[in-house]
Amino acid sequence: MPRKSAIGTVAGGTTKAQFAEELSSLTSFTANELKELFPKKVDREELLELIDIVQSSADDNKKKAELISKISKVSGAVLKIAKKVVV
Repeated sequence: MPRKSAIGTVAGGTTKAQFAEELSSLTSFTANELKELFPKKVDREELLELIDIVQSSADDNKKKAELISKISKVSGAVLKIAKKVVV
């Protein structure tokens, strides 16, 4: 894998910070907590998938069914959140 340029590194950091700020407005976590819990792009994608399910307009039974069908996609995010909440 090629190394990131200095500009790429700065851009990546800025993107992560913006992502964390946006997500913190949707959750009870701070931007710093989100950056710490979900440092990698794949982690953030899992979290977004989970948030999409939870915030959908479907009733709870449909949300549960969707979570069951997508548990392999969102299990990492669920575990990280649960560990943070159950301290």
